[in-house]
Amino acid sequence: QVQLVESGGGSVQAGDSLRLSCAASGRTFNNYPMGWFRQAPGKEREFVAAISWSSGTIYVADSVKGRFTISRDNAKNTVYLQMSSLKPEDTAVYYCAARIGLGLRKTHNAYDYWGQGTQVTVSS
Repeated sequence: QVQLVESGGGSVQAGDSLRLSCAASGRTFNNYPMGWFRQAPGKEREFVAAISWSSGTIYVADSVKGRFTISRDNAKNTVYLQMSSLKPEDTAVYYCAARIGLGLRKTHNAYDYWGQGTQVTVSS
């Protein structure tokens, strides 16, 4: 089992920055690809970014490319999502997820463990 706890969400103005954190516990965190997804009210869960266990491979959604950065610190069992130049359309609940398998994926059903989510609200 892997437990994931997100933090760092909040309410900000357009153009501001936030850093989300996802702390993992349980099974060996270092072996797992990790991802960030988001879900806005009335919309499907959307891929944001993913990172391999070594940080050697990173995927980022086109909608946030150049504004969001994913990283991880395996010594701290934590994955981060640095969000800059936030826009109102970034408003959503943000979830981190762990994948028990090789390779990065952009689909939510490829991930096995999920956090409870953290709300990000961006006002114009």
